[in-house]
Amino acid sequence: MPSDSSVFHIRVAAEADAGVLARVLERFQQVNVIPCVVRAERATTGLVQIEVRVGGLSEHTIALIVAKLGQVPSILKAYWHR
Repeated sequence: MPSDSSVFHIRVAAEADAGVLARVLERFQQVNVIPCVVRAERATTGLVQIEVRVGGLSEHTIALIVAKLGQVPSILKAYWHR
């Protein structure tokens, strides 16, 4: 696993859609990266909360991935932090 300083945390809140997790992971497949950690949980609100931790990418690439995630209709919010 990369050092903590090079790991990005991506958080996604999405509608409960059976394909939403695949659509999130597809963005990493497109850049040929396997995330370090992927967690998904259906909240009591009915939304799906997804956390992805990934290293080995530039901040610019992470920002592009998150921007593309924000364009997916079932995704309500996507953001990243270190």
